[in-house]
Amino acid sequence: MSRNPSGLDPSFHIHIPEGDDRERRVCDHCGFVDYENPRIIVGSVAIWEDRVLLCRRAIEPRRGYWTLPAGFMEKGESPAAGARREAWEEARARLETDQLLGVYSVAHIGHVQMIYRARLLSDAIAPGPESQEVGLFRFAELPRDLAFPSVTWAMRHYLETRDQTDFAPRSAPLADAEGGPPGL
Repeated sequence: MSRNPSGLDPSFHIHIPEGDDRERRVCDHCGFVDYENPRIIVGSVAIWEDRVLLCRRAIEPRRGYWTLPAGFMEKGESPAAGARREAWEEARARLETDQLLGVYSVAHIGHVQMIYRARLLSDAIAPGPESQEVGLFRFAELPRDLAFPSVTWAMRHYLETRDQTDFAPRSAPLADAEGGPPGL
């Protein structure tokens, strides 16, 4: 186990550092500023013959609910590579990413989600360690217990763009972002 080189236990307080404009956690001993920046989530609306890949979560939050294959982007990978890795980790699915479908800001939890349109390379899927089960669903037969509003947003945006080859990435619908009812 490595020891803190200063020999002092970390101690932070909240104040506005010099040259900044907002409160931050600052180390009392060395002045280190602990910036808390959003985390990037990458994932995909992955399709096989008009069916979308969903994973039933085996982890919190929202354990037991259905979601798109998605997760935290890793340092050193592109967003599209992260979306492909997450599909493999959660559903043992191999896919080809298409275009960036949506960028969804979930400010209250500090997440920025980047979701791609994708095509599964086969229908061979199986649960990974973070999924209880996986399935391919027709859009008219989606499970009702979806994990997050962004799952609904992304699938709605997929349906809007599935026949388009050129479109701007979508964002959270205003009504949903303000707490309105989700829905396709």
